[in-house]
Amino acid sequence: MKKNFVKTLVILIFTTLVFVVNAQNENNFKIAKNLDIYTSLLSELNINYVDSVDIDDLVRTSIDEMLKKLDPYTFFISEKETDDFEFFTTGVYGGIGVDILQHDKKVMVGGVREGFSGHRAGLRTGDVFLEVDGKDVRKKTSAQISDMVKGKPGTPLTITVKRPGIDEPIVVSLKKETITVDNVPYYTIIDNNIGYILLSTFTSDAAKEVKKAFMDLKSVTELKGLILDLRGNGGGLINEAVEIVNIFVDKGQEVVSTKGKLSDRNLTYYTHSKAIDTEIPLAVLINSNSASASEIVAGAIQDLDRGILIGQRSFGKGLVQNVVPLSYNSQLKVTTAKYYIPSGRCIQAIDYSHKDENGYFTTIPDSLISEFETKSGRKVYDGGGIEPDIKLKPRILSNISVSLYTRLLIFDYAVKYYYKNQHIKSVKDFEFTDKDYQSFLNYLKDKDYDYTTKCEKSVDDLIENAKKESYYEAIKDQLTALKKSIKHNKEEDLTKHKNEIMKILEMEIAANFFYDKGRIQVSMRDNEELKKATEILKAKNKYQALLLPTK
Repeated sequence: MKKNFVKTLVILIFTTLVFVVNAQNENNFKIAKNLDIYTSLLSELNINYVDSVDIDDLVRTSIDEMLKKLDPYTFFISEKETDDFEFFTTGVYGGIGVDILQHDKKVMVGGVREGFSGHRAGLRTGDVFLEVDGKDVRKKTSAQISDMVKGKPGTPLTITVKRPGIDEPIVVSLKKETITVDNVPYYTIIDNNIGYILLSTFTSDAAKEVKKAFMDLKSVTELKGLILDLRGNGGGLINEAVEIVNIFVDKGQEVVSTKGKLSDRNLTYYTHSKAIDTEIPLAVLINSNSASASEIVAGAIQDLDRGILIGQRSFGKGLVQNVVPLSYNSQLKVTTAKYYIPSGRCIQAIDYSHKDENGYFTTIPDSLISEFETKSGRKVYDGGGIEPDIKLKPRILSNISVSLYTRLLIFDYAVKYYYKNQHIKSVKDFEFTDKDYQSFLNYLKDKDYDYTTKCEKSVDDLIENAKKESYYEAIKDQLTALKKSIKHNKEEDLTKHKNEIMKILEMEIAANFFYDKGRIQVSMRDNEELKKATEILKAKNKYQALLLPTK
């Protein structure tokens, strides 16, 4: 019996190996065959096509279109794009620390990073670029000027700008330097004894920055709770996510595991050090733009019952990418695995292996969503992002707010406001009043900021389809009446959405005076998620009840 079993097992292993080898050989043949066709095609195009062809552009287009069939996270990085990609993983680049914006056929400073050379040299939001190192840049694009002011730290640079309200050009001399973008741009104490840490990215040293912020807060007061804000954080390095969980969870706990086609992609990450604080009540804020490493942190905190999640369902990115070097200093960022948080669930929301009849990738169907349990037995689910323990309605901007913001009318007004209100010296001193709002409305009177609502677009589409299908003449009067009845009124919308618009104006103006920290501080005023988190953290019984299984 044992002899037959061994014989069967050997045959099974041999058959499997033959199958794998044959499959691999077949794939190798397909690669060689299609590469031969591809190079032949390029060669013939280069020789025979009626006009000259840009081979680099054709190849890049074909690569990008090929990778689009996989997922949005698998993409090609050319040698020229390497610096930009490095910035997204390290948060470091060589430059002057200003954001560059194209607006009304001009290129201007869209924002200034406090403490870096652009700020120290006196550049201000709204400054229009005229020259860079003596070269006229008035006809260049924002991307071209961005390239000119980036580069090797220590390189001297002279920039000439036109400043609002000043006739003569302003010339500033400065040096390019290493610009680092903070993972933790802001932290503070709110409501006397609740700590707040905003984590915006997961580049190198994210965990160190969170740890430092936490220790600083603990040194100021006896904290009764901590809020970790991951809203809008699109993720980053998986190791940093594990280290951040380790701040609140003791040594030896599984945080995340990865599973891929290759065995060396199958990894399990554990906390490896003693935690700083395993007892402090913890609330993590998430929304639909919290993704990847943010979901690892939030998911582990939830699965280990270490804290509560507040906000909206997260994005649902359960995929892991690795960077593979290619020839000529190019790279491929490729999805190599899926990740699984401690309960065993993968929160990937979109199935990139299938498309619907319109060619769009599909979401994971409800029939394939499975139930899992947290450490204490709470029910959680896979296949659709992370559901918070306390769900709050998302804030969706009105059409008029989107129009005013995207047309940069709020940006322009904020710049004007800054130069007219130099008496404002701190965020606490600043409040955008009803009188200020009336001034903004007066500013808009000769501006174009019209927009189309979804209802209006639907009616326009209905009219167009009615004409195509020859129904229009029969229902023309009804369609005309319908279109008239739903037509938006900009003046009414300015009143209806006044509070929302004022909030955006306050944030933009605060950024002009007090940079990113000013914008963040204003955004925290009357914030629903912060209010709810503070309320729960202060109510010990409510907090503990949320961490228990539902009976």
